[in-house]
Amino acid sequence: MRSVGVSTEDQAREGFSLPEQKERLETFCKFKGYTIVDYYTDAGISAKQGNLRPDFERLKEDIKSKKINTMVALKLDRITRSIYDWEKLMTFLDENDAYLDCANDDINTTNANGKMISRILTSVSQNEIERTSERTKIGLAGAIKQGHIPNRTPLGFKRDNKKLVVDPLNKDIVVRVFDLYLEGKSHQTIANIYNQEKVLGKTNWYDSTIQKILSNELYKGDFVNGRKTKYPTYYENVVEPIVSKEKWNNCQSQKQRNARHYERTATYLFTNKLKCFNCGCFLGGKATTKQKTGKKYYYYQCKKCKTNYKEVDILELLAMQIVDLVKLDDLMNNYYTPFIKSKLDNKEIDYEK
Repeated sequence: MRSVGVSTEDQAREGFSLPEQKERLETFCKFKGYTIVDYYTDAGISAKQGNLRPDFERLKEDIKSKKINTMVALKLDRITRSIYDWEKLMTFLDENDAYLDCANDDINTTNANGKMISRILTSVSQNEIERTSERTKIGLAGAIKQGHIPNRTPLGFKRDNKKLVVDPLNKDIVVRVFDLYLEGKSHQTIANIYNQEKVLGKTNWYDSTIQKILSNELYKGDFVNGRKTKYPTYYENVVEPIVSKEKWNNCQSQKQRNARHYERTATYLFTNKLKCFNCGCFLGGKATTKQKTGKKYYYYQCKKCKTNYKEVDILELLAMQIVDLVKLDDLMNNYYTPFIKSKLDNKEIDYEK
């Protein structure tokens, strides 16, 4: 018994419609003497690593239940383009006494040569994806550096030939948000002021809106791409700033001073007093609780570098510095001060010499 898997991605790349793919696979199965049990079509879903394909998972379940013993596809890259995923699939097929047969690639995993060729073709497909990704990243980086920011246009900016530029009609609204916050106004207070004045004809200003404005690097001319990814990219001076970097950083420091952690009543003494060793940004206080013991651990974090410093380590280093200062003070009082005083009392010393 045999099964057939098809993918609509062939239609976009090679002009094969779903009916054409089905016809080609049926002809191939007839030539091979395979009995078709079912069709598995993940329409519009690519074979890149990590993509969830419901019909492909259904195919694997049918292989496990011995409903079928061979999967057939037009090409290997319709199944996967990841070496890692392909090795997992080959192990799965071996464990379930099943095989893969491709109509266009002349691949059959029933022998060692077929497996070797499949690995080579999968490597080529993965290399193609990685090279395309690299070219896309390089092109995106170049566009960002020229002011072509891919995100939604924020308040205070407008698009000029797709390039982000300052909008003189409403940039002062943004500047005022920063000024009010530095005056000590909270996010909610600023939102209330804007609602009362119906700024831009709106009465739906929220504290979260003000918070987003204050934390957006674009207002100081910088941009962070992939903020929610593991390795975001920071671009400096890519657009004309609306506020100075000094004002923007002062607002971040003010935000840290205003921060309150409800798990602890004590004040974070070192907030806005310690700077990150790598980037120079002020550190903010945080706390975590160990689930097993319920013990709380306090530390200071750099939001930009994602670096944490334990409070106990900071206190220990501070204590060592204080001890050194006390020793220096004792040295001055016990040795240098009496020595200098004796010299001053001795009228016979040639002070000029």
